[in-house]
Amino acid sequence: MFKFIIIIFINFDIMMKDLTKSAIDRQNILNNSKAIELIQNKTGLRGLFYKDEFKFTTKMVADFYDVDTRTIKRYVDKYEEEIIHNGYCVLKGQKLKEFKEMFGHLISANDDVSQRDMNVPLSKKATENQSYKKIKALAVFNYRAVLNIGMLLTESEKAKQVRSLMLDIVIDIINKKIGGSTKYINQRDEEFLLAITREPEYRKEFTSALNNYLDMGFVKYSIYTDAIYNAIFKENAKEYKTILKLEAKESLRNTMYSEVLKLIASFEIGLADEMREKSEELKRKLKPSELNLLINNFANKRFWIPQIEDARAKMATRDYGLRNIVHERLENYIGSLSKEDHNKFLGEKSDDLISRVLDNPQLIDVFKRLKDR
Repeated sequence: MFKFIIIIFINFDIMMKDLTKSAIDRQNILNNSKAIELIQNKTGLRGLFYKDEFKFTTKMVADFYDVDTRTIKRYVDKYEEEIIHNGYCVLKGQKLKEFKEMFGHLISANDDVSQRDMNVPLSKKATENQSYKKIKALAVFNYRAVLNIGMLLTESEKAKQVRSLMLDIVIDIINKKIGGSTKYINQRDEEFLLAITREPEYRKEFTSALNNYLDMGFVKYSIYTDAIYNAIFKENAKEYKTILKLEAKESLRNTMYSEVLKLIASFEIGLADEMREKSEELKRKLKPSELNLLINNFANKRFWIPQIEDARAKMATRDYGLRNIVHERLENYIGSLSKEDHNKFLGEKSDDLISRVLDNPQLIDVFKRLKDR
């Protein structure tokens, strides 16, 4: 049977993340719906239930983190775009009217927001006796936005405790889902099965083309495989294995995301055709210098640009968010994991490759054939 090696470890590096300094690390947690649910259950924080979720006023957030409302407003002002993205908003008009009708008796003057500048402290004229009916705009946070504030606050001991809880829960999710191992987390994507089963056919086309159309010794197979890797994700096979800490006998393609595998396959069969056509045109095998030029021209064709950019972004972002690995040459491509990726690799619908193969006799036959090639 097709064998996969699972290495179990606790990802201690996650515990070292400083959420107050990294927007990507903050968003990776905030996009993890399972983690948010567990954190909410642990903290037990409940607010004003409105529009299918709990809402929290500025004062409620300040009270939770044991800081002044002015501190919360200062952070909202500094990180407004990020906090808005995660669920902070200002209610006005009909929405505010509806909210006040439901919760007006629970809103204090400290929750009021000036229409002129919603992020400055209240006017000295505002008092606790001010009627909530006079409020013209009201800032509210959903639970994700409350956690977002907690990831930023450096003045609050409670916020520090919440950050520690967040990281503990993220580690726990990984450990429960995949035993702490992230090396083969790419295989939890159902698209991986399709990509890896087709890969040998495309690979064979490329190696056959190297054999038939390139005048060079046996070393050409590794050299031009590396040329494809460098064109797509700027690393050769040895560098990739070092970054992922793979053993010599471990297949690096078994650790690649389906999108990267598909792009490699496209490059391999495309280059196979280009080599055949050029060799037939010259009526001889290509020299290495000619193939180098052909690969350079092939990789720089405009239709590859969006596909390469997408593959680099997915590889850099997922390896950072899921494996805690940084590909230095792809560092500019690192973003935050999407909710879709969290569900794909850690969600309820994801499952490890071995389980899926064992549950499907047809897939067992496929992998037996691959093993016998």
